[in-house]
Amino acid sequence: MPRVKLLNVGATLHSQSRDPLDLAQYGRGYSGLPALSPQELIERVPEITRFARVEPDQDWAQIDPRPGQRVQWSELSIHLQQLFDSDQGIDGAVVVHGTNVLEETAYFLHLVLKTDKPVVVVGAQRPSSALSTDGPRNLVNAVRVAADPASRGRGVMVALNEQIHCARHVTKTSTYRLETFQSPALGPMGFADTDRVVFYYKPERLHTLGTPFTVDTFAKVPRVDVLYDYFGGDGGLVDAAINLGAKGLVIAGAGAGAVGGMKDVLVKACAQGVVVVRSSRVGSGRVVAPDNYHFPGSVAADNLNPQKARILLQLALAITQDPAEVQRLFDTC
Repeated sequence: MPRVKLLNVGATLHSQSRDPLDLAQYGRGYSGLPALSPQELIERVPEITRFARVEPDQDWAQIDPRPGQRVQWSELSIHLQQLFDSDQGIDGAVVVHGTNVLEETAYFLHLVLKTDKPVVVVGAQRPSSALSTDGPRNLVNAVRVAADPASRGRGVMVALNEQIHCARHVTKTSTYRLETFQSPALGPMGFADTDRVVFYYKPERLHTLGTPFTVDTFAKVPRVDVLYDYFGGDGGLVDAAINLGAKGLVIAGAGAGAVGGMKDVLVKACAQGVVVVRSSRVGSGRVVAPDNYHFPGSVAADNLNPQKARILLQLALAITQDPAEVQRLFDTC
C-alpha cells in the first residue's frame, strides 16, 4: 500500500470541546481538553488505513500554531523537504492545519517544496468532538488524495468537503459553513468521490519543482505588508509600513486594483525602491497591467488574492528587487 505521512500543525480538526453542540469555543484554553495527536486521529478514523499505510510523523514536534509566520513556515517546509529527500518510499504527506490561514501555508509550500509527490493540506470547520463534525471525512479524503498516483505532479493541494483544490487558487470564503473553501476563478481541480479520486485539470502556473524558490529562500525574505484600500483612505499607512521596514507592499485595491488616495505616496515609495503589488479586495478576477490604475514600478497581482500575493512577493524579493522581474514571477507562478 502507499505510504503517507501525517503531520499536525494545530487545527480545528483535532480539537475538542466539552459540548458536542459547541462550534465556537473548542480550543484547549476554553475546553481544557488536549488536541488529538496524529496517532489518536488514526485510531479514531481507522478507515484511512484502507487506502494507505498512514504513518504519524514521530519526528515532527507539534508547534504552536501562532508563533509567527517565519518560524512555522520555515520549520514545516524544511521538515517536509527532508522527509521526501531522505525517504524515497514515502508516497505523499497530509498536513492537518487550521482553516484560518490554511490557504497561505498551502500556497507557500506549493511554491518552495521540491518534489512531485503530493502534499495535501486538510482542515475542518467543526472540532472532532462536535455533532456532525466534518473532520473525519476530510481526513479520509485527504489520505485518499495523497495516496492516489494521479495526484503526483499537481503540487500542493487542499482537500475539504469532497473537493480537491489547487493551493494557488483556493481561499476560505465563509466563517463557519462547511463549503467554505472555494476556488473562485477556476473551481476545484478534482473530487474525492465515493468511488474514486478524479481530477479534471493540472495547474498551469509554475509550482514545486518548476519555481526558482526553495525551502531556504524563506530565510532571506523581507517584510511585506498588506494595506487595504477604502473610500477616503490616504497614504499614511504606506509611510508607516515603510518606516517599520517593509521592502514590499501589497495593496488590496478597490475593483480591479485601484489604490485610491494612496497613489501619490505609493509612486514615491516605488521611486525609493519599494516594490508595490496591486491586488484586489473583491474576491475574484485578475488585476492587469497596464490599466487605468497602473503606475510606474507597480506590479499587477493577476488573480492572486492579497494574502497570497504577499507570499509570492516575499519570495520574489528574496531573489530580485527588479519590478519587471517580480512582474514576470507574478505572470508565471
